[in-house]
Amino acid sequence: MSSPCGPEHAPAGDVGAALMMIDSRLKAIHDGRSQTDAEQQALTDQFAASLGPRGVDDILDGACTLIYMFMQWLRMAYEEHGKDVIECVVPNLVATMRMMPRSVRPEAIPTMAGLLVAAGTGLSPSLWRKQYGDWTMDEMNPLEATAFLLAEHINRLTDDCDFATRMITEALTRADEA
Repeated sequence: MSSPCGPEHAPAGDVGAALMMIDSRLKAIHDGRSQTDAEQQALTDQFAASLGPRGVDDILDGACTLIYMFMQWLRMAYEEHGKDVIECVVPNLVATMRMMPRSVRPEAIPTMAGLLVAAGTGLSPSLWRKQYGDWTMDEMNPLEATAFLLAEHINRLTDDCDFATRMITEALTRADEA
């Protein structure tokens, strides 16, 4: 039975822009560059303002698509080893988010855990979240952190600091060619 929160019903959003934001964070950390939260937030705010309201919604949907794609890849990887993606990924990411109180407010963590569970069980994180109302400003950083932490988790599993970005880029390229 198909769910109204199934990925086939969800907008993909601007996956490329969302991936660009996540990839820039990954590269900054791996290159040893650091920006203060205020500097990074100013750049993000400037970028979001240039997009307008519809563009921001597209990036939100794109970030949810990334979360879905990352969780599906992780689900398959863990199932190959007889493990459950929810059991292996969600507690780790929740614990990490709890150690990031400046970026991820504690009250946003349950929503991000729900997004991970939704994606890990084959539901669209975007449509799952819409059931509970519009995104809030307090959920923007946690959403980005969730996508970033998933990408970093994949990169660590594969021992390749560009694997997650390359996987999505290749999927987008194949989709464009189809």
